Amino acid sequence: MKVAFQGERGAYSESAVYTFFGNDAEVKPCRDLTEVFESVDKQDVPVGVVPVENSLEGSVNQAYDLFLTHNLKVSGEVIIRISHCLIANSSTSLEAVRTVYSHPQALAQCRSFLERLGSDLIPTYDTAGSVKMLREKGLKDAAAVASEKAAEIYGMKILVKEIEDIPTNYTRFFVISKNDSPSTGKDKTSIIFAAAHTPGSLYHALGEFAKRNINLTKIESRPTKQKAWEYNFYLDFEGHRTEENCTAALKALEKSGAFLKILGSYPKAALP
Repeated sequence: MKVAFQGERGAYSESAVYTFFGNDAEVKPCRDLTEVFESVDKQDVPVGVVPVENSLEGSVNQAYDLFLTHNLKVSGEVIIRISHCLIANSSTSLEAVRTVYSHPQALAQCRSFLERLGSDLIPTYDTAGSVKMLREKGLKDAAAVASEKAAEIYGMKILVKEIEDIPTNYTRFFVISKNDSPSTGKDKTSIIFAAAHTPGSLYHALGEFAKRNINLTKIESRPTKQKAWEYNFYLDFEGHRTEENCTAALKALEKSGAFLKILGSYPKAALP
């Protein structure tokens, strides 16, 4: 199985690939999330793994937006524990660090530690890519926030381990492909919908799930980017789209809503 992911070798997304598919998976590192979606859309690879939500910093908005522009399905989810390290070249001491590089989400997840450190923070496209950059440029007064695995892969020194603000730091990833998964009896479904611009429309839309005793596990709004102050809603609920009560709720939502896109049904992931 060849799997696309965003980032360099050692990125957390690569760990998510191995957690879901096993250590024999062949990986395709991609520069950004758009490249992951396009690789699967063009069938350069059969599947990709993308981060969609962090337990501390919330949703990865770009990933959700890309579902609107690509006709791909969610066929699985995986949740991994995120533990950040401060990583530098072998000759760099903690006291020498003046600049810290990493992905914006990683920097945000370590806000308290980095504020105490007092260094300048430079956002980059990837956690592991920041470590790779430090090695290639030989920076002696800089560090990166990334995984222990990234330090191992690029032969770098870990200055401090577990620098995240809160230990219960998890990231949820979607497995994307051309098809979703068959029912297992322990499934979730993800959709995007827009409610009609009438009083109570969102209330009635959500009521379609409540009246059928379907548990909602996530709801979030995102701008449509087509008209100011109009929003799409991203919704996850328990159950498979082929189950009778789920099918009925989706049909009712389609009739009452302005827009509906079913992203797919997939087995629920457990916390590590």
